[in-house]
Amino acid sequence: MATLTIQVNGEQRSLDAEPPTLDTVVQQLGHHPKLVVVEFNGLILTPERWAAQTVQNGDNLEIVTIVGGGS
Repeated sequence: MATLTIQVNGEQRSLDAEPPTLDTVVQQLGHHPKLVVVEFNGLILTPERWAAQTVQNGDNLEIVTIVGGGS
């Protein structure tokens, strides 16, 4: 199995996988898909597009967790 190197929130991360889809990567990184927003190489992708988006070496992800609350 190949090692995939990507940037996640500014940090280099390595994953053991063939080119996975974005939904797989989000789950491997421990995020709940309904509680995050993902910017993929500068574009915000809706969760419906994650299964079709292949992640490759050098890709850049920004993952933001949605936090509820308020006053």
